[in-house]
Amino acid sequence: MTRRALVLGAGGIAAYAWEIGLACGMADAGLDVRDADLFVGTSAGSRVAAQLAGGDLLEQLFRSQLARPNPAAAPAPRVDFARVRADVIRAKQAGGAPADILKRMGAIALAAQPGSSAARRNFVASQLPSSSWPAREMLIATVNTETGERTVFDSASGISLLDAILASGAVAGIYPPIEFRGQHFMDGGFYALANSDLAVGCDRVLVLTLRAGNPPLAVVSLESTIEELQAAGARVEVILPDEATEAAFASTGGMFDPAVAAPAARENSVS
Repeated sequence: MTRRALVLGAGGIAAYAWEIGLACGMADAGLDVRDADLFVGTSAGSRVAAQLAGGDLLEQLFRSQLARPNPAAAPAPRVDFARVRADVIRAKQAGGAPADILKRMGAIALAAQPGSSAARRNFVASQLPSSSWPAREMLIATVNTETGERTVFDSASGISLLDAILASGAVAGIYPPIEFRGQHFMDGGFYALANSDLAVGCDRVLVLTLRAGNPPLAVVSLESTIEELQAAGARVEVILPDEATEAAFASTGGMFDPAVAAPAARENSVS
């Protein structure tokens, strides 16, 4: 029996809206990605994974992205993200094993914690189809700030679905790491943009992800995770934003600007 996986990568509001738009466009073309056997989500992709695995209506999700920015949405805290990004890049350039680099990034995340995340928690909770983990298998990638190790949460991990999603999207300097059992967890996108290798064991893998920045912040490249899948015998298809989509991203205030949602969702053609 063929086992299929859907992998959804990181990238803020832009990635969230684009992935929903693309899923809706593919469904219109006859491919319903909600039929996957395994969902792998990183950062923004973890929220999309929970919605798709939970059976949310694609048209409803798509229309929500075209609406005016939701006043209830938790805005990104006012932080000097350019400085935080520069700090993260320096932590990566200092070298060492991936865990060593990620521990340095974790220290930055802990030191640069913004204020209360209650608004964000309430907003993300309101978007989930259920407070429980979906029946379909789902993996959510995070990074342990203390150890620098990638930590993958699933329904057996003991963490709530909401906390796992919040941890996976806890971008250093924008949203605070999430505490679970005495340790803190941050954005899994610092390990790998899509963590595609978590789908090893599946026969067919579809990866929806944005392109890495320049320089990339993740310590493991998309290409290496895809190679690992292929070495394990998987048939892999990767869909990246086309030029029109990237132009739509650039026309707004950035990946975390609510104004990016509508243009990102509309650009749902397969490139």
